Amino acid sequence: MTKENPSTNSRIVIAGGGTAGWIAAAALAKKMGPLLDITLVESAEIGTVGVGEATIPPLRVFHKLLRIDEQAFMQATSATFKLGIQFENWGQVGDSYIHSFGQTGQQSWLAEFVHFWLEARKRGLAGNYGDYCLELEAALQGKFATSPQSDINYAYHLDAGDYARFLANFCQALGVKRIEGKIEQVEQHENDFISALVLTDGTRIEGDLFIDCTGFRGLLIEQTLHTGYEDWSHWLPCDSAVAIQTESVAPAQPFTRSIAHHAGWQWQIPLQHRVGNGLVYSRQHMSDDEAREYLLSHVEGTPITEPRVIHYRTGRRLKAWNKNCVALGLASGFVEPLESTSIHLIIMGITRLMQLFPFNGWDSALIDEYNQQTIEELERIRDFIVLHYHVTERNDSPFWDYCRRMEIPETLLHRINLFATQGHAFQKHNELFRVDSWTQVMLGQRLLPKHHHPAPALMTDQQLSQALSQHREQILQLVNRLPDHQTFINQYCKRS
Repeated sequence: MTKENPSTNSRIVIAGGGTAGWIAAAALAKKMGPLLDITLVESAEIGTVGVGEATIPPLRVFHKLLRIDEQAFMQATSATFKLGIQFENWGQVGDSYIHSFGQTGQQSWLAEFVHFWLEARKRGLAGNYGDYCLELEAALQGKFATSPQSDINYAYHLDAGDYARFLANFCQALGVKRIEGKIEQVEQHENDFISALVLTDGTRIEGDLFIDCTGFRGLLIEQTLHTGYEDWSHWLPCDSAVAIQTESVAPAQPFTRSIAHHAGWQWQIPLQHRVGNGLVYSRQHMSDDEAREYLLSHVEGTPITEPRVIHYRTGRRLKAWNKNCVALGLASGFVEPLESTSIHLIIMGITRLMQLFPFNGWDSALIDEYNQQTIEELERIRDFIVLHYHVTERNDSPFWDYCRRMEIPETLLHRINLFATQGHAFQKHNELFRVDSWTQVMLGQRLLPKHHHPAPALMTDQQLSQALSQHREQILQLVNRLPDHQTFINQYCKRS
């Protein structure tokens, strides 16, 4: 039988390496190492998806918790800095806006900055909404710098394969055992709890808690435990991606590009030594061959890899934690990488597990709480992704007609209606995307509120104009002092 009280020296078995497996191992080993016996099983024969090369700012918090040196990490992963995502052709063909990581404008306790901007816009006193965000302006100008005293908010573009290797070295120095081998069989106790993994060479690895990082196939959570899956493809119709790497042809810009096309969107992620490219699409509206051809004709630079097609189904496992198995990464579900949330969800999953670790036995209350928090987090991220597809004026293809007309989750419909009628956006407790994020995307996709808070109407034209112009001038002065992004990369963390 599995341990009734998996406490000191609990045996943790991580099935699968890649980004998910090694993030889990790194977090557990660094923060709870003396309490655990950690083994990771991976096979060189089984490749990882490894195309998610863009991240969001919470990764920096994770690295600080693990005391990972930023410059060493960036050099090892050919990383560049990321200030946001430039969305092109989403609201309408020819449109472009940036969802940045920064705060827009000066905050007020009574009303968000967007209400002051809407009032100024009505009076003809405002510039573009993004004019009042430092990170957005720096992204547009291709500028970047950071230091211990800097409060600029940023993330990274990185090589996913190198990142997994970097974390593997980090983990093994902390005592994590790595076993090379392909899992042939998953053994279970009479109560269906997992007891051991058996490899093709006969090696048997027993454990108390198993972490499934086997990707889309979910070898433990689904193939063994038959947990079930909630399909979200009616809200997120893209079900495929084709990825390719190309040589760099220009200095790296500090933002990801997301370029909508007639059946989905294309990503462009600049690293130090190459560019990651991919095409996300709906097979109902574009075949795999058409997607390959479209991507190859829309990349810059010479391809250095062959196009690789990935099929997926958006949604989530009915339970991320089932019996003595916790699924992380693609094994737990998939929300497409439009807002670079994949690595963040892995980090949150393992953090949540450490906070709710079953030291005193398999308490159903712990498991239920873990699953409920996971569902809430995923559904809020899902809504934010669906927003990009649904709030659009594009009517140039059957794909966009479907997205524009489809029924959406009630939770998202409420947010859209609240912003469209009153100009209000909000961030719930523990929700990933901030008010600034919701506002930038909704305005960027041509959703202009009919009304806004009356408080800014109390300001005179001079007061309102002066407040905006002063803030804009401060941003321009700060950005003008920053070096070019590529120049800073070369000085700070260039890979040798």
